Amino acid sequence: MERKITDQKITDYINKQKSPQKEICLKLRKILLKVFPKIREEMKWGAMVYDGGRYYIGVVKYGVNFGFAVSGLSKEEVKRFEGGGKAMRHIKIKALNDINEKKMIEVIRLVAKKAVCKPC
Repeated sequence: MERKITDQKITDYINKQKSPQKEICLKLRKILLKVFPKIREEMKWGAMVYDGGRYYIGVVKYGVNFGFAVSGLSKEEVKRFEGGGKAMRHIKIKALNDINEKKMIEVIRLVAKKAVCKPC
């Protein structure tokens, strides 16, 4: 059975969000699917989870957290993210124009190349 590229549960979840979270989620999802057209996505832990846990998009009150597995990254690389987790960190996005697509793609590729994802 061929897996659909997009998960309807995620589409439904995004469509239920208010602005600006809805638009931020749509843009981040579009960027991930642009970089990895066949990436596995699912609803897990109350968030949109990609590649088995290597990335997540979590809606929060102020906006959206775009999360990344950071195990395996250097201390300098981990400084690009917020939070204090040992395995996962995030980038806080409060508005659609906070998203720099070029920088997001750079970080997505860095994590894909170097991060060890324990949940993956």
